Amino acid sequence: MTTPSTSSTRSAPLGAGRAVLAFDVGGTDMKAALIDEDGRIVALERRATPHDGDRTAEAVVAAVAELASRFRAEYPEVRPLALGLLVPGHVDDEAGIGVFSENLRWHDFPFRARVEETVGLPVTFSHDVRGAGEAEHRIGAAAPFRDVVVMAIGTGIAGAIFVDGRLHTGGGMAGEMGHSRVADGPECACGGRGCLEAIASAAAIARRYGAISGVTVPGAKEVLELAAAGDVDAQSVWESALDALALDLSHTVALLAPEAIVIGGGLAQAGPRLFEPLAARLDAILTFQRRPMLLPASIGENAGVIGAALRARDLLDAASPAQEQTA
Repeated sequence: MTTPSTSSTRSAPLGAGRAVLAFDVGGTDMKAALIDEDGRIVALERRATPHDGDRTAEAVVAAVAELASRFRAEYPEVRPLALGLLVPGHVDDEAGIGVFSENLRWHDFPFRARVEETVGLPVTFSHDVRGAGEAEHRIGAAAPFRDVVVMAIGTGIAGAIFVDGRLHTGGGMAGEMGHSRVADGPECACGGRGCLEAIASAAAIARRYGAISGVTVPGAKEVLELAAAGDVDAQSVWESALDALALDLSHTVALLAPEAIVIGGGLAQAGPRLFEPLAARLDAILTFQRRPMLLPASIGENAGVIGAALRARDLLDAASPAQEQTA
């Protein structure tokens, strides 16, 4: 089901630049936006990510093409010159390929080439969390820092790593802290055991509470509310999630010594209930290491499309000198 949300008055702190299209595809939902030359989001839509078995990647391309065509028809005065696309899973940014997504069932799919072919615009392509992290680093809570990790805790857990002000991708594999082992169990969808994502993601918190208590809850928010009300099972699940997060962050600190760790995603909505005990646990683990600031992400739920838009503008800026030389 499509749930459109469009407005000519939406704003984004992108500033002046070229008009672009931006798409942030997640495992459950995808967002699409049209950004004008003033940096405003003039159209924004959220819909369910299409799932079609082994053809899911093609279904995503078709949805991107349909939305791009409709936005251009509805807002003819805004002429996008490039498109930014973010997807989950293992992503090869340089090759423009979605290498693997277990949840969305694609392997080595040429997203950049297929979207360029169907939409008729140059396309920049990256991982969803890296794209959102770039937005936070350029215009959000991570902007003051050169060595910083932007971590998203939602259905899964991943991060964007900035070293000396530069994004480190590791061939598309960097930032997968959700699949570092922090316990002996439970099993993770990646095939491992005791992965952080299987213990402390928002989805895992709800799932683990249901397995212990026999009560199904919609998400981690309800588990936190039950824990605050004195539910022993909820408290156990929440405390173990905090312990796992602190242990994983201690590894990140020991390896990278970031000035700050910026946390976004659904779990960050817990506010002080997350940040205060997590900071205390991390401080108790660390000895001589640099204590990073733990900060909430500041851009909000549209960080992905804003990051995709920034990347699309970068693509145009990089192409401008060559275009001017051949003009």
